[in-house]
Amino acid sequence: MRTKIKNAVSSKVSAIGLPILALCWVSFFWGTTWIASKEGVKHMPALQLVAIRQFLGGFLYISYFLYKKAPWPKGKQWKTIIILSILNFVLSNGLSTWGVKYISSGLGAIIGACVPLWIVIITFFRGERLSRLSVTGLIISFSGVCVIFYDHLSDFLIPNFRFGIIISIISTLTWAFGTLYTKKKAATFNPYFSLGIQMFLSSILVFAYTGATGISVSLSEIPAISWWSIGYLVVFGSILTFIAFIYALQNLPAEISSVYSYINPIIAVLLGAVIFGEVLNAAIAIGGSVTLFGLYLVNYSLRKTRK
Repeated sequence: MRTKIKNAVSSKVSAIGLPILALCWVSFFWGTTWIASKEGVKHMPALQLVAIRQFLGGFLYISYFLYKKAPWPKGKQWKTIIILSILNFVLSNGLSTWGVKYISSGLGAIIGACVPLWIVIITFFRGERLSRLSVTGLIISFSGVCVIFYDHLSDFLIPNFRFGIIISIISTLTWAFGTLYTKKKAATFNPYFSLGIQMFLSSILVFAYTGATGISVSLSEIPAISWWSIGYLVVFGSILTFIAFIYALQNLPAEISSVYSYINPIIAVLLGAVIFGEVLNAAIAIGGSVTLFGLYLVNYSLRKTRK
């Protein structure tokens, strides 16, 4: 009898406990990647950091699946992988990393959390009706963003700050398109292997851009702190946390698995204030909270629509 109870408890922990732990991992460590990116791009070209990170992460993924003799994508699967590689990694990850060179890591994380707003707006322009909850969430989130930016009005006179904000916003738009494309082209290929190939392909494209424009520096000129940042981003940002994210996504209800998107910005804002001395005042605290609450309403309405 005790053995049966023990086995039942053990299976319950495995079924619920491990996915929850995976979600906690994602919630914390994806918040820290904003800090690592900020530190890394202080001392080297941002896009070169992106290219090296994606190359190493993609190479490790692909090497593992080659060792396992996993089948390669076929036919139209390649089209999906290439498009997602450009949308999610070349543009979204590349631009968001570039953005934090000019804005705070906390602000970058809050902007990065606004992807659901774009999804709602894009679906509206595609002719789909918006629920009252979606509209309410959009208005609340926009109000929160206005509160945050009100505190940064004088910063908009600085060209680099404006540039950082613009490319950070564009990065969320491309991620939204990538998310919608993924839903439209339901993945039939191993998501982990696909992730590695997307990273690797994106690194080739970004390397080509940095080489053609001459913005990259010699590897010997990259300081140790940036290499440590890249290492952290590869291990915790590109490999372990993505694995945990996909695992949580596959084993938890959508309303639970999306919790990470509200915690990441909080982690980034708090760590940015502690580590870099970034501003953490009432405008950011209140505006960030209002924005995240609006995002929650938008996400909730999206989930209700899918049911």
